[in-house]
Amino acid sequence: MLEVTDLQRVGLRPASFSLPEGTCIAVRGPSGAGKTLLMRAIADLDPNEGRVTLDGEDRGAIPAPLWRRRVAYVPAEPGWWAETVGEHYEDWAAALPLVERLGLTGEVRTWPLVRCSTGERQRLALVRALALRPQVLLLDEPTAALDAAMAGAVEALVAEGVAEGMSVLWVTHNPEQAGRVAERTLTVEAGQVREDAL
Repeated sequence: MLEVTDLQRVGLRPASFSLPEGTCIAVRGPSGAGKTLLMRAIADLDPNEGRVTLDGEDRGAIPAPLWRRRVAYVPAEPGWWAETVGEHYEDWAAALPLVERLGLTGEVRTWPLVRCSTGERQRLALVRALALRPQVLLLDEPTAALDAAMAGAVEALVAEGVAEGMSVLWVTHNPEQAGRVAERTLTVEAGQVREDAL
């Protein structure tokens, strides 16, 4: 269980909600409303106030690198720090089945990052996060650059993780997608987070 209590930062008013194990919550709202600010605050990537706990353990008591393995964030524009794709994975053999599920082949391991399209980078970043086997996955528009078929493959892969107990916060502008992937919806408007019915 991820518990968020009075989480706030510049541009984000105090937000409180819970994300039970094996649950997906869609995060919706207009562009610039604060959805990414919320995700980055939960991941503890920017200065923020409030309390975030995972299975009752306070985020402040968990070393930051460990927190970000347990609570993995996939931004809309993923960061890359090495020249080739394969250098970004601790265990390529473990990642490969996921890579293949998302329409790529093992050859992508040797590709320079500059060869990858935006959609390929989005899929590879998702695999990078899933390979960590996080308890919580924070997804910021993970299918924005994908066609319908590949978006469906991403939805199916994440749904399997949820069925196995992973918790997901999924930012999407697509109401149909929100209805497919999530059981609940958080709406963010002008930095205010509220829970709505799907």
